[in-house]
Amino acid sequence: MTGYSREAFGEPWSDTDGNGCDTRDDVLTRDLAHREYEAGTSCVVVAGDLADPYTRNVIHFVRGDGDLVDIDHVVALGNAWVTGAFRWDADKRLQFANDPGNLLAVDASANRQKGDGDTATWLPPNKAYRCAYVARQISAKARYGLWVTAPERDAMTRVLRGCPGERLPAQGPTLAPARSTMQAQPTTLPMSDGGGNAGSVYFANCDAARAAGAAPVHRGDPGYSERLDRDGDGTGCE
Repeated sequence: MTGYSREAFGEPWSDTDGNGCDTRDDVLTRDLAHREYEAGTSCVVVAGDLADPYTRNVIHFVRGDGDLVDIDHVVALGNAWVTGAFRWDADKRLQFANDPGNLLAVDASANRQKGDGDTATWLPPNKAYRCAYVARQISAKARYGLWVTAPERDAMTRVLRGCPGERLPAQGPTLAPARSTMQAQPTTLPMSDGGGNAGSVYFANCDAARAAGAAPVHRGDPGYSERLDRDGDGTGCE
């Protein structure tokens, strides 16, 4: 961790995509349902509901209560630093810290338990989400050329043995361009039977699938339906 600091990855939640909104509000817009915005803005999310993929809890977010919802770096910045980011220039570190494919709105308590942990030291309490979580970590590490340690590799392998058909989110989930007040309907998150096997999964629409961290949804995956796959190419909520 020599030389590591949060500041090494630039100003937190910069507007790297130039849409006029900072990354934190972009992710809240993507991941929350029933969003409300600060009067006079199309960016600043002041309230909404999160279907948390890490715990399966539904959390009512209110801006200003810092103990409710965090924006998690799925590959933690500290982990990225020690697995290659210490070699990067400032621009690449800023890009990584604001990459929507490596960001999720999640339960604040779970995120703080994770800290800078990797797969070998922390996994989401919701066992049904672990395959998607590990796949997202692998995708982010592959995109940025970060390595994994031997314990991390072994832990990833153990998780993915239970879901050999899990796909990598090649580009990660994109941020929602629209700021509509029409929100996703309640969703049922993937449920675990205690052995890591997912039960019945239903997503009312693509906003709900994204809020659960499941988008894109591929044919054969839990929660896939033709209703989510309008172009019929086998991938919904692209």
